[in-house]
Amino acid sequence: MVHEIENFYGVYLLFCTNPKYRGRTYIGFTVNPNRRIQQHNRGRNAGGARRTHGKGPWEMVLIIHGFPNMISALRFEWAWTKPTESRRLRYLQKKKNSEKMFAYKIRVLSEMLRIGPWNRLPLTIRWLKQDYMVAFDPHCLPPEHMPVEFGPVKCTKVKDSAKSSSSTQLAISCDICHSNCMSSSNCLKCLRCSSSSHTVCLARHFLKSDSGQLLPVEGNCPSCNACILWGDLIRYKHGCYRNPIDLSQEYEDDAEFHQWAHELQAQM
Repeated sequence: MVHEIENFYGVYLLFCTNPKYRGRTYIGFTVNPNRRIQQHNRGRNAGGARRTHGKGPWEMVLIIHGFPNMISALRFEWAWTKPTESRRLRYLQKKKNSEKMFAYKIRVLSEMLRIGPWNRLPLTIRWLKQDYMVAFDPHCLPPEHMPVEFGPVKCTKVKDSAKSSSSTQLAISCDICHSNCMSSSNCLKCLRCSSSSHTVCLARHFLKSDSGQLLPVEGNCPSCNACILWGDLIRYKHGCYRNPIDLSQEYEDDAEFHQWAHELQAQM
């Protein structure tokens, strides 16, 4: 089953299957994984990268997505590509001579997902090719709010109508401070019950049990008490998830997906 994602920003890992260059890797940023892998395999004239030109075929085996914007994803891409130059990753042990490049990239990734600022983001770790899936070190598992998922994605843009509807809001009260939410620009709506709260009020509410942080990871809606990721609230504000009821039942009726996901997770 193809997972459809709106306003997609992802950082991917390529693996070279050309016998002459097999094992080489490449990290990049994309808003459209399906188009990007075709560009890499067609060469520089089709928009591929200089480092991958003439060395294909390449497989896009893993992608990290859920970044709030392009800048955030590009910063993640740069640090993953050049961990020895990143001030946040300089403490990491450099690549060992006996360590394969693919394993090294996964080791760096597992560390990045556990440190700030990335450990606060609502990221998803998605294996696009099950044959390349490897388990994270049990001592370096990603945060609990970052799911490990499997299978291809289809990227879609939020329609203008969805954006306009998300920016149109009647005068209602904040569920926390009870003052008016005069503008939708400083309010967030719950995906489950559509209750509204000021962004600052809701952030403080979410951070009650996580003091010392500026950016919430998740929290309970003050109205319906549903546990919601902060990143999902932001995406909903920008027009994503126009069918919120389906979010918790996305694969409920897909037996094939459940079987594949169960088999893969059993290997981890």
